[in-house]
Amino acid sequence: MKSVLITRRVVEPLSLCSRVWQHAQRSTRAASSMAEERSLFYRTVWEAAAAAVGATVTHMDGSLLEICCGELRLRVRDNVTSLDDPVTLEMAGKKPLVYRMLAERQIPVPRHCVCRRDDVETARRFVAAAGGPCVIKPAYASSAGVGITTGVMDGQLLPLTMAWAGASSRDIVVEEQIGGENYRLLYLDGELVDAVLRRPPMVHGDGHSTIRQLIAAENADRARMGAEAAQSLIRVDHDLKFTLGRQGYHVGSILSPGAVVPVKTVVNDNRREENEAASNRICPSIVEAGSAAAEALGVRLAGVDVITNDPGVPLSESGAVVLEVNTTPGYYYHYMRKGGGAAVAVTILQRLTGQSPSAPSDRAGGALD
Repeated sequence: MKSVLITRRVVEPLSLCSRVWQHAQRSTRAASSMAEERSLFYRTVWEAAAAAVGATVTHMDGSLLEICCGELRLRVRDNVTSLDDPVTLEMAGKKPLVYRMLAERQIPVPRHCVCRRDDVETARRFVAAAGGPCVIKPAYASSAGVGITTGVMDGQLLPLTMAWAGASSRDIVVEEQIGGENYRLLYLDGELVDAVLRRPPMVHGDGHSTIRQLIAAENADRARMGAEAAQSLIRVDHDLKFTLGRQGYHVGSILSPGAVVPVKTVVNDNRREENEAASNRICPSIVEAGSAAAEALGVRLAGVDVITNDPGVPLSESGAVVLEVNTTPGYYYHYMRKGGGAAVAVTILQRLTGQSPSAPSDRAGGALD
């Protein structure tokens, strides 16, 4: 009993410190500049899409826009739209509930447990039984990869990673880490709009700079280039440190010239060139599974994340899973990627207005084509 009290006394202050640190990271000048660039990116995307379908755009307040075409009246703010109601958004933000609803429909999800952020013993038992790396994440209301740590195997580090996740949510999810690559499938009313392979953020060694210095240089480049390079800065968090550690590195390591090292497992902080078109790689069974996942939650516009080693075979054959059903999916990965993007906002408006959409791949190019 005494050890439990000690753990709680440690985790709760750590969660508060983590919350303060996460807020401070979002409030830096560079992060604020990236946020402004992100809003500009979405405003330009929606204006271009409206023009393509003959719709009018009204600037209501700040980044809030109203798009009208015939009977359609759609309000958007960045990647948030009026398509899904608040209850659906809230429900989809509850990861334990989402996993349960998907599993009831035989859609594969990671093995997991849910516990309070200070219940280290429950988390430790799960990690020990898993026999491999695990992921610690907030159970509710998290986004953009905040609070997530991958590759957790050491029970001694659990209080730290649980506090990190607990900064966003009183409850946390501890789940087995599934090997494979991250595919984002974008759906509207159950129909696939586009798919993209999202690789993790990487740094390139030069023989004299530490990884911390390489990250700083990369972030400076992102701040300078804005959405042309990335939609966020690389955050030096627990996921970054764990990802480096599994490869035998730390932030002070110096990489040899030409070495390319993934610095995170969570893909949200990746760079434009680390996204690739993937619609032609996804087998019909996975497309159907993603559609069923969105339908299970009643989500109209959904970004379904799939982790798989082989997108050409059904999830059950490769041990793959549906990892997330995102209700306000970002479009950046679809527009800004290696080899040209897909104007998914145009396709969305075409379908909503009853126009005949062309395939996103037919409009490959930059975000503003």
